[in-house]
Amino acid sequence: MKIDIQLATEEHLPDIHRMMQEAFEEYRDLEMPSSAVTEPLEQLLKAYRTGLEQAVLCSVDGMPVGSVRFKWKDQALYFSRLSVTPSARGKGLAKAMLAWLENYALENGKEKIECLVRATLPENISLYCSIYILLNPSIIIAPAL
Repeated sequence: MKIDIQLATEEHLPDIHRMMQEAFEEYRDLEMPSSAVTEPLEQLLKAYRTGLEQAVLCSVDGMPVGSVRFKWKDQALYFSRLSVTPSARGKGLAKAMLAWLENYALENGKEKIECLVRATLPENISLYCSIYILLNPSIIIAPAL
């Protein structure tokens, strides 16, 4: 299995959008569903084109299977929409993308990475707790060391 993680370009955004919607589909029926399942591709394109957000693309054996979006905040890289397609889960791809982001943050002078996590999604909190510092059920802060 050959894993390739790279900074996404605009041509990758339709795949990133598709994978995000596949990954977040399981949250559609929550009391407060994730906006990822209804976010239009145009919103992602606009955020990318205006420089508000960037994205990372994860491929396995040349096939796109995961992504994560991020933006710069003061002393941190803030990430969101960490997505791995259901068929590619359980292979360490989310952790690999987060490690890539940590290195990218350091290369760009940021000392930590952050995200918000829904307190109602224990499996996601467990993933982040296995890697990072959990300050409260909705904020993860990780030193980019």
